[in-house]
Amino acid sequence: MASGDGNVYTHIVVRTVNKHTPDVYEDVFRQIFWARYVDWSVTTPLLLLDLAFLAGLNGADIIVAIVADVIMILTGLFAAFGSTKTQKWGYYAMGCVAYIIVVWILAVGGRKTVAAKNAKTAKFFAAIGGFTFILWTLYPVVWALGDGSRMLSVDSEILAYAVLDVLAKPVFGFWLLITYVRSDSISIGGWWSHGLASEGALRLDDDEGA
Repeated sequence: MASGDGNVYTHIVVRTVNKHTPDVYEDVFRQIFWARYVDWSVTTPLLLLDLAFLAGLNGADIIVAIVADVIMILTGLFAAFGSTKTQKWGYYAMGCVAYIIVVWILAVGGRKTVAAKNAKTAKFFAAIGGFTFILWTLYPVVWALGDGSRMLSVDSEILAYAVLDVLAKPVFGFWLLITYVRSDSISIGGWWSHGLASEGALRLDDDEGA
């Protein structure tokens, strides 16, 4: 994106309705960095996996969270390329619903499962999860002010996303790794490390019992 690749211009016709004069039509061309959405579709599921493993979520919840996350990114891309307000804000609303599903799984389900671990892991999950929630919530706000309503210029939008990306990815990653290395009590076990083996053992025991 910094080299000038990964972007296109979209064409939107804005109609202004006047009572006593003819309606005014304005052609608006805005730069859309589609490469950003490709990046998010790869990196955000990985971030969710980090949080899900830390919380000890089961496989079904992890899959639902990742699918909802990908839907959120795709609908955001569709909204950016929408040619009418109905298309833009319709896809935007779908993306917000998908985001609520992700938050529900991590905030509600994750808090329940991490409570079964030690207190330090639960406290750390609450801290890094809250940090991620605040940052991720700012993304749709920037989109609404930028691509959605065009209140922000393209340059301001790029700068806002750049700051959020740095905080949500490298800062998040270093925080997670440093905390895990420094603390022997932080657990990233659960379904990821024992679930499949335990499930297989249960099925084997059932077969032997039969």
